[in-house]
Amino acid sequence: MKTFHCTACQALVFFENTQCLNCGGVLAFSADRMEMITLNREADDAWTQVGAAEQGGAQYRLCANYTDQGVCNWAIRADLPESLCTSCGLTHTIPNLSIAGSKEAWVKLETAKRRALYTLLHLGLPLVSKRRQPESGLEFQFLSDSAKVEGDQSRVLTGHDNGRITINVAEADDVYREAQRTRQHEPYRTLLGHFRHEIGHYYWDRLIANTDRQQEFRALFGDEQLNYSEALERHYANGAPPGWEQQYISAYATTHPWEDWAESWAHVMHMVDALQTAHAVGLSVSPSRRDEPTLPLSAGAPRGGVGDFDQLITEWGSLTYVLNNLTRGLGLADAYPFVLSTPVVDKLRFVFGSIPTAG
Repeated sequence: MKTFHCTACQALVFFENTQCLNCGGVLAFSADRMEMITLNREADDAWTQVGAAEQGGAQYRLCANYTDQGVCNWAIRADLPESLCTSCGLTHTIPNLSIAGSKEAWVKLETAKRRALYTLLHLGLPLVSKRRQPESGLEFQFLSDSAKVEGDQSRVLTGHDNGRITINVAEADDVYREAQRTRQHEPYRTLLGHFRHEIGHYYWDRLIANTDRQQEFRALFGDEQLNYSEALERHYANGAPPGWEQQYISAYATTHPWEDWAESWAHVMHMVDALQTAHAVGLSVSPSRRDEPTLPLSAGAPRGGVGDFDQLITEWGSLTYVLNNLTRGLGLADAYPFVLSTPVVDKLRFVFGSIPTAG
């Protein structure tokens, strides 16, 4: 994530902000410029960027979900016909707002989705709604478990199906998500992680399936033609095989080659985002001993936030060593509870190399 500033007073602002806490200016993210901008209201639905003389007085509208629902903070160029921003336009089904807590859950879901999409936009990956491209587009639906029907509880499963990503609204509840994490013996479970994992399935279809990379994928991850339903049942019945840490990024990655890819994809997205943030704020690690982790001050590549994969994995090791020591110093669990074996690093390298603009 880049470091953003209010374009009116130059105060530091976060990607999630709607108002500058220093000058009170209205903030919005512009996906076409990949910047947070401060806006002046010119008319009911017309806004001009503050300090944008060099932009020719660019005109914007706020996303309808910004003005009407308060669940978004993105802006749209005034010359575009859409009422929803790039992110909200991908949401096909919102939570049932008649259910208590659904509005708050929707805010959390959209906030996590926007950060996941930021990395995709930053990397220049294709991002098109199913409304425009029904066969190859992407959309999200946020569904809640239904009430009991004839004595059975119908449970919504978070997952991906041909570009349609479903997220169970309950995952936005911290208590529920932590209970699920504990029950499934997971070291890590977040909304952002869910989005990045499921988006990974979507990009397997876009970047690997029926391409010359499919055979290399099978050599690293296994044959995806393995029956998925049977593999899933086997995983939930028996768990991960002993010693899985030597070959997989997570226990769930052992389920099926598609899940191994999706877990690895999500991990690469975490790495790119965190390292870009580290470079953007000028973070460096300069120990007194040469054998200790270092993180040089480096602008990195303009798209990936890092250079090639070797640079990425080296800097990642240094950053996570420091990150875990910082969280331990606060009495918290490791922020990065993973161990990267050589086979796992090879899989991450393949994922990184599958992104057309990376490296």
